Amino acid sequence: MRWALVRVSLAVTVMVVLAFAVPLGLVVKELARDRAFADAERQAAQIRPALAITTDRDQLERAVASSQAGGDGRMAVHVPGEDGAPQGAGPDARDAHEAYAIGHRRAGPRDVETARRGRSAVTSVPGGYALLQPTALSTGEFAVVEVYVPHRAVTNGVTTSWVILAGVGLGLIAGSLVTADRLGLRLVRPAERLAKAAAELGEGRLGVRVREDGPAELRAAAVAFNSMADKIVQLLSHERELAADLSHRLRTPLTVLRLNAASLGDGPAAEQTRAAVAQLEREVDQLIRAAREQGEQKERPTLGCDACEVIRDRMDFWSALAEDEGRTVRLSGVDATVRVPVARPELAAALDAMLGNVFRHTPEGTAFAVDVHHSDDAVIVLVSDAGPGIADPDAALRRGHGDGGPGSTGLGLDIVRRVAESTGGDVRIGRSVLGGTEVRVWLSPDGGGTGGRERRRRRVRRVQRLRRGRPRRLRALLTFRR
Repeated sequence: MRWALVRVSLAVTVMVVLAFAVPLGLVVKELARDRAFADAERQAAQIRPALAITTDRDQLERAVASSQAGGDGRMAVHVPGEDGAPQGAGPDARDAHEAYAIGHRRAGPRDVETARRGRSAVTSVPGGYALLQPTALSTGEFAVVEVYVPHRAVTNGVTTSWVILAGVGLGLIAGSLVTADRLGLRLVRPAERLAKAAAELGEGRLGVRVREDGPAELRAAAVAFNSMADKIVQLLSHERELAADLSHRLRTPLTVLRLNAASLGDGPAAEQTRAAVAQLEREVDQLIRAAREQGEQKERPTLGCDACEVIRDRMDFWSALAEDEGRTVRLSGVDATVRVPVARPELAAALDAMLGNVFRHTPEGTAFAVDVHHSDDAVIVLVSDAGPGIADPDAALRRGHGDGGPGSTGLGLDIVRRVAESTGGDVRIGRSVLGGTEVRVWLSPDGGGTGGRERRRRRVRRVQRLRRGRPRRLRALLTFRR
């Protein structure tokens, strides 16, 4: 916007300067010409009194020499003969028309004859112009006074005037550019602050606000942005309070479940039920704490966790249920320490959502596997099963579009997607090597920095090209550095 205003101002100012400077330059040139010929007429007028009194050559020579033009050799006087031109004389018959001429003559005979008829004339001669001024004599004839006007006299001061006009025009253009730049800066700075604040708000900095200054339209936009930010803070606060309240309401049925589980006696099934109830209570407590502390967590950086440790912990929980249902479980790639910029509860919730979908949407006895692959710029978590697969993977990733039948809210994979995108990663659903569904979660170890996002985009494009024609090579790519 700033440079657009500068360019528009430059174009308009240049057109205005040209519209005025070019005519003014021509006027200056014409005024200089008129001034030079007016001076020549004034020099010619100085000889008229002498011609009106006498036609004596000596006296006229003294009168011509006493004038400024005559002293400079720029004046000549053509005195006609007594009998005029003989009948039938040609254009070159100067002596037939003139008794004598005083001074250095430059004009041609034809031009002199034209002026002798009583009409002033200006004719071009080598090096300039000749002004021919007729003057009546006592005999009724016309003598012609010739004044030479050189080119330098006609153009005297024109170049200086043009240079001054050019300087004024350049000064106007420079002034308009500076003014347009200042005005553009006054418009751009509030817009840049508004864009920066919108980006920071999108990154989760809920305390960002915009200074309400600048033009009226941008002030109105800043006021609307600040109002929107305040409304978002209020909505998030209400959402946290609602989540905490709803989670707290679960304590009553959980207490009943815990009492009922305590009365089941001994045995593997009773122990598993009591362990599940205890785990559910811990999850509800964690949910309440997370809802209450979410505002503070937004303001401080996420410390992250060890993804392999979290996966091992959650697999210990789900392995017991898998054993009861006769499912074969394979876990690989979790021996190393792999740090990801995700809070432990959030990563655990994402894993529970993916593993819960396996148990909920595949028949008992269906095998599944969890694999972890990591490199310097990506951590890949694969959850695959040998079930029937997902008919519409795109719909499964859209919030609230789950197709798992009764009891499915469609929010499980949305939790996984939000966790992945918080690091600059993503989630993909495809066909696994076991024959069922494969949920592939990409996590960026650098928290979604610019370099990490670009590397991840290049790798995703490379993987997508491989998927279209080479599924086996895709598997080899996903298992590199295992």
